[in-house]
Amino acid sequence: MAKKAGVCQSSVSRIWRAFGLKPHRVETFRLSTDDFFIEKVRDVVGLYMSPPDNALVLCVDEKSQIQALERGQPVLPMLMGHPKQKTPQYLRHGTTTLFAALNVATGEVIGECHPRHRAIEFRKFLNTINKAVPKDLEVHIVLDNYGTHSAPIIKRWLAKHPRFHFHFTPTYSSWLNQVERWFALLTERALRQGVHCSTRELKQAIMEYLDAHNADPKAFIWHKTADQIIASVARRCQRVLDVFGSV
Repeated sequence: MAKKAGVCQSSVSRIWRAFGLKPHRVETFRLSTDDFFIEKVRDVVGLYMSPPDNALVLCVDEKSQIQALERGQPVLPMLMGHPKQKTPQYLRHGTTTLFAALNVATGEVIGECHPRHRAIEFRKFLNTINKAVPKDLEVHIVLDNYGTHSAPIIKRWLAKHPRFHFHFTPTYSSWLNQVERWFALLTERALRQGVHCSTRELKQAIMEYLDAHNADPKAFIWHKTADQIIASVARRCQRVLDVFGSV
């Protein structure tokens, strides 16, 4: 760019910094093709911004295939003038799946680990939620379209537990599920920095983080209305059409 514009590289860097330009950064996105995208957005956002009375709103999902990783060499701690250092080589010691339910109102999380993430494990987690939530409350669960969430055994379970109501996010719209934000914090603060020599150690680290979080929970605050989200997606769709044309 500097050569093309006939200026030095430092001038280009200075201009980029002045205007906050970061051309090296790339963001990914995927537009939902859900026929009921608008209806589902309004449904889920409505639960966040105007939750029903005498009810609990939970955001539920699985963080699957979490790997227990042991570094090939010891991790060197951060020192004055030296960042924390760790080898890119690691040993795998199996995986676990975390099922989690985030209370939208309080920020508290119900969670448990299972070796697999089939419908039968999801049903076990629903039983855990059922025991944890006071019997006089309706339970509204926000979740994605993963196949286990609508498996026959789950439908039968729902028929026997009429106080539970499922609200599905649109396809390719995991950003609508607030528990994904908690998963990101778990990954950054506990999993990515940890060394786990077994799935037992991994599960212990996960539950320790969950317990510490629940000792001082903080709810995420949802700001965007359904209309704002729909308008934003419409602008993105229009931009795609402007760049690539109709297909």
